[in-house]
Amino acid sequence: MNRIYKIALSFINGFGPVNLKKSIAYTGSLEAFFTEKKQNLTKIPGIGQAFIQKLDRKSALLQAEEELKFIEQNEIQIAFYLDADYPQRLLNCSDSPCTLYYKGNADFNASRNISIVGTRNASDYGKEQCNKLVKDLSEKSIKTTIISGLAYGIDICAHKAAMQYQLPTIAAIGHGFQQMYPAQHRNYAEEIIHKGGAIVSEFTSNSKFDPKNFVRRNRIIAGMSDATIVIESARKGGSLVTADIANSYHRDVFAFPGRISDKYSEGCNFLIKTNQANLIENVSDLEYILGWDDQTQKTKEIQTKLFVELTNEEEQIISALRDLEKTPIDLICLKSSFPMSKVSSLLLKLEFDGMVKSHPGKIYSLNS
Repeated sequence: MNRIYKIALSFINGFGPVNLKKSIAYTGSLEAFFTEKKQNLTKIPGIGQAFIQKLDRKSALLQAEEELKFIEQNEIQIAFYLDADYPQRLLNCSDSPCTLYYKGNADFNASRNISIVGTRNASDYGKEQCNKLVKDLSEKSIKTTIISGLAYGIDICAHKAAMQYQLPTIAAIGHGFQQMYPAQHRNYAEEIIHKGGAIVSEFTSNSKFDPKNFVRRNRIIAGMSDATIVIESARKGGSLVTADIANSYHRDVFAFPGRISDKYSEGCNFLIKTNQANLIENVSDLEYILGWDDQTQKTKEIQTKLFVELTNEEEQIISALRDLEKTPIDLICLKSSFPMSKVSSLLLKLEFDGMVKSHPGKIYSLNS
């Protein structure tokens, strides 16, 4: 029954993910949200009575039962925002989906995730830069997961390069699994899954094809990544939307510069000129800004063992931070089994001691 509730959230009309999460927190559990009396739900701060009156949980549960049949027939998996397998980087994004549907076996919480986006009208220059960046990343000792949107141009170039150089890749799509857009990329989607990657969507199987869905898809691409890299983009387009979302999530954004006369370099040049993106020419620029270093992990562990005496609780916090370059506080709580109040207090002390570094969006890392 728990899976039915998770799926049913996708069929609740009029409630965005922010209000759904608020409602679940208020009622105390996912099941309670579906069983609580409407008059009690009207007490939830920030949710109007008009929305509650339109709330049709019975219909959502009936649709969820049909959706579950499709999911089971097509070997689709579910990641719920309160479950351990949910992409932890998305937990710091208030508008992230409550429920994700996916096919494949990619590790959503790998230590390094980047998204690569760009124009559908990619030039040879854009494809060359994309391919070289992914190739150079594949030569590092710590593997990087490449995330994109399976679209024409730079997106599919990034996925293909990741598969060619044996890096895991994740494609976020703007529709349900009953279809594939573009249809010509269905074989690539299957290859991504076959090679250990994943296809991810927040949309149910019967979702109507709507261009607006691709804007929603973009926040998943940005939210699952440590950084978003734009390779060729016009002044307006989905890539700049993704970059804007990434900035709003306090994630790093990079853009490859191009000639001022090229239409599909205008967007990248604009991002750089307005300080919305770091200029990137090669993988070294990415490593420098993100603080990625193949030896960083070993160095941090040695420093921790040799120079600092930690309490058992502090050791657990440090241990939780070792798995990722940057770790959301939600994931630290999950790994340490400590409540948020205790984790916040321990992090503050470790930061004063020079052991931990804080980043925007309640994200933390070990200090080098």
